[in-house]
Amino acid sequence: MIKNLLNDKPTKMFVAFTAFFVANALIAECIGGKIFSLEKLFGLPVHTFTLFGQSGLAFNLTAGVLLWPLEFVMTDIVNEYYGPKAVRRISYTAVILISYAFLMFLVAIGVPPADFWVNSSAAQGVPDMQVAFNNIFGQSMWIIVASLTAFLVSQIVDVTVFHRIKKRTGEKHVWLRATGSTVVSQLVDSFIVLFIAFKVGRGWSWQLVLAICLVNYTYKFIVAVALTPLIYLLEHRIEKYLGHETAARMKAAAMGKEHPHVAPITTD
Repeated sequence: MIKNLLNDKPTKMFVAFTAFFVANALIAECIGGKIFSLEKLFGLPVHTFTLFGQSGLAFNLTAGVLLWPLEFVMTDIVNEYYGPKAVRRISYTAVILISYAFLMFLVAIGVPPADFWVNSSAAQGVPDMQVAFNNIFGQSMWIIVASLTAFLVSQIVDVTVFHRIKKRTGEKHVWLRATGSTVVSQLVDSFIVLFIAFKVGRGWSWQLVLAICLVNYTYKFIVAVALTPLIYLLEHRIEKYLGHETAARMKAAAMGKEHPHVAPITTD
């Protein structure tokens, strides 16, 4: 039985997708504490602007946004070939493992540091390694709750929008269901994170929450559109790996129906 599972291409592909999905989400959470300048990244001058009455705004983004768009790409691919139940399964798995990781971060922060380690990097400009460690891994509880809630809700939204579009368009217009579901779910994700973490958690004004939400979403929207060709590339590679018949049957099953012209999937 184990040999059959290990030789079954759809199973191997799902395990690979799940592993990447969880790892990518965890890395995004870990690096999310850094804020970077998008303008400086592209060598552009930083110009501040005003939105909803909030001045001094710029494209300063959490480093987590470098990886989160890939989560939505993976969501669309899994949705296409395995269906909404599979997306929910890997989403719940990611949330559980990220929660476990944050718990272990708190445990690591709490254990007493060795004296030599605290001052080990003073020559590199880090006077207290324990403080640095705490600041990097000790994100506030509001941010953790906001991030995990936004992730889970946006995944459900992505799945729902994706399948509603596909029911109307069938196998045509891959770009529409992939990009359309992503731009909607990214808006939900951006708003929930800011609302829970900063409106509820820190008492930010609605104007500030909406202004930063729009800034973040503008970046996510552009990236979602830019990554559309990646969806086509991945689907092409998957079709080649699985074979047309197996891929077609998986897509039909993902939509809750049988493909009348495709033989059942068999293992090697």
